[in-house]
Amino acid sequence: MDLKYEIIQHEEIEQCRDLCNELMTFQKSKANLSPELFDNMNFDTRMVPSIKNALHNFIVGVKDGEKMVAYVYSNISPKETYSNDFATFFDLSSVSKKNVGCLSQFFIKEEYRQYGIGSKLFNMSMDWLKQFDDVEDYFIFVSNGNDNALEFYNRKGFSVSHMILDGFITVLRK
Repeated sequence: MDLKYEIIQHEEIEQCRDLCNELMTFQKSKANLSPELFDNMNFDTRMVPSIKNALHNFIVGVKDGEKMVAYVYSNISPKETYSNDFATFFDLSSVSKKNVGCLSQFFIKEEYRQYGIGSKLFNMSMDWLKQFDDVEDYFIFVSNGNDNALEFYNRKGFSVSHMILDGFITVLRK
């Protein structure tokens, strides 16, 4: 393996298209509640709008040679962004500042898991998020059935806050 970690500018997000779509397929395969909700979720409906609506974006891709094998996408957004037609992700009054940090998308191809890539990407994201003085609350939203992700984030200091959409998404907070 010849792994390279690269910060991806939002103008270059097309590099993440295939992995983002793989993430949606993976989440659907794990879901035991309403997997059909993933049918309309893909790069164009999830990542592109999120990047456009965020105040600040941070994307790191991992390549093995020229092949993209993992990515993480985090953002800083106004808290109101998380109350929309799809769901209200948290009680807006529970957030004292006007912006929140979110580790929004995280995917590693299966054959590259267990090599420390996840921890490195997670740490890079948290370091980036913590540089914003106007943010005190950090969120991660985990789709139902993805118990490995929940365990990973718990080990990293995030706690389950609540569930939304009748358990479809678990909200973690730090």
